[in-house]
Amino acid sequence: MFQSIANTIQLHRKLVLALAGLGCITFSPQAIAQEEEEQDLGTEVVNVVKTYAPTISDAFKVKQTPTLNDDGAATKRPVQYQIFSVPVASTFTPAKGKAAGVKKLKAPKSWDNYATLGFGNNTTLLAELFSNFEISRTDNAGVYFRHNSSQRGIDGLQTDNKYYDTRLDGNYYSRQRDMSYGFEAGVEHQIYNWYGSALNTELSNDILDFTDDVDQTYLSGYVGANIAIDDSYFKKASATFRYTGDSFSSSEINARIQPEFEFPVSELNFKVLGDIDYLSGRFEENYTGNDEIKYSFLNAGLSPSLVYIADDLTANLGVKAYVSLDTNASETNFNIYPNVNASYNLLDELLVVYAGAEGGLNQNTYYQFKNDNPFISPTQLVKPSSKLYEGFGGLKGKLSSVIAYNLRGSYSNTNDHVLFTRNTFDGNALNTQPYQQANSFNAIYDDIKTLNVFAELQVEVSENFAIGGQVNFNSYTLENQAEAWNLPKIDATVFTRFDITEKLYGGASVFFVGEREALNSYSGIVVTNETVTLDSYLDLNANFGYRVSDRLNVFVKGSNLLGKNYDKWIDYPVQSIQVLGGATYKFDW
Repeated sequence: MFQSIANTIQLHRKLVLALAGLGCITFSPQAIAQEEEEQDLGTEVVNVVKTYAPTISDAFKVKQTPTLNDDGAATKRPVQYQIFSVPVASTFTPAKGKAAGVKKLKAPKSWDNYATLGFGNNTTLLAELFSNFEISRTDNAGVYFRHNSSQRGIDGLQTDNKYYDTRLDGNYYSRQRDMSYGFEAGVEHQIYNWYGSALNTELSNDILDFTDDVDQTYLSGYVGANIAIDDSYFKKASATFRYTGDSFSSSEINARIQPEFEFPVSELNFKVLGDIDYLSGRFEENYTGNDEIKYSFLNAGLSPSLVYIADDLTANLGVKAYVSLDTNASETNFNIYPNVNASYNLLDELLVVYAGAEGGLNQNTYYQFKNDNPFISPTQLVKPSSKLYEGFGGLKGKLSSVIAYNLRGSYSNTNDHVLFTRNTFDGNALNTQPYQQANSFNAIYDDIKTLNVFAELQVEVSENFAIGGQVNFNSYTLENQAEAWNLPKIDATVFTRFDITEKLYGGASVFFVGEREALNSYSGIVVTNETVTLDSYLDLNANFGYRVSDRLNVFVKGSNLLGKNYDKWIDYPVQSIQVLGGATYKFDW
């Protein structure tokens, strides 16, 4: 009996433990039952008062949350997503787009060649021919010929005043994959007369038997070459050799080589420009007819600079160094010049501010002198000019898409600046040369400081109409000379071009040059120097053309339409009204 009671109690205890295990979610009932079965409960004596009738309410739920020790829990792995595209059949077909209609303009036909021929009063002749030959896809050659001449266009002169100007140029150019190079050559023939003299009038026969043979002939020729290489420290180089001579046995040779190198340095570019200039020449005699004149110079220059280019700022910081060797005088000069400039875009090209200081050595030549003033005598003293510095600053930009402007001020200091004065007339000399009749000019030198103000405005209303102009104001301070001879204090230019119809076009220009001071020198018993003021002048020019076809244009040009015989140089009046008409024909070979 006692055994039966014990077994019943043991069964009830198991039931209670089982119900408790159901109330606790952290323990396994199976594990508890196995543990209870393995324990030896032993034998106990129980006094039964009444039979035990257990109920469910006697079991209770454990409410306390157990502590979880998860030190050994695995680290959460990152989740990686992958999208698998699956084609889906669709019956939708989008409509095809249609480009907006744009009227296609026919590109104008370009021609490789043209010829111009024109005739005018004073027996004026104008002839031009340009021809381009495409040798291959990368190589081209070209030839250019030009002739301009006029006969006796100035009345009241005792001597001939005709002129001829003829030149022929040729070039060859090749553009390869990584480099380009070219060659050029040309000859030039010019004839001028020393017709400008106070003695050169119909009333001067009693004073001087003025000869009619006062012409000068210039002949010059040159050859040159240039090369440019891509993706190389050696960027480009040019070389030129020129010969100049005249009908008085004058001769000059000038050879010049200018290489350029560029090295990238961080965000900067380091540029080095070289300049080697050799000049040698001679004149048969000096102005008084005594001694031969010889000159020879070797100038070598180097110009290193750092160039910085940003979105709105461009700056160049460098110097120029020149060594000039006068081989005839056995003198050597060394000069260093500034080479600094910068520009800053303040208002998106509406306002660009720029400033700088620059200088350099300019080797004057007989070729340059005769281009500036063809009435010089073949008795010149030739030497270089040295611009010690030129400080400048200004504003430029576009006020709108059609209006552009430029305002600039500068101050420069130049040693041995070139001035042209008339050669002294010697009343006691024989004056046997045609340039000794108080009618030729001489290049003299002086140190000049120049204050300059420059203004320019251009208005391009459309492709069919544009107008513009510029003006210069100058103030000179000289070291030795009384005036800046033949240099104007003010000069201005106004020009316009326009298309009246699709076939009719034209243009006009007005040149204004202010008063200049000229020097008259007479040598007799005493030397007399006289300052003469040359009047200012206004020169009006116009041209009109008509496009007969794509190939043929006819034109008419008028020069000095105000009809003023103003003096460009002292006692050198220009031709009055000049009218020239002709045609231009374009073609392909």
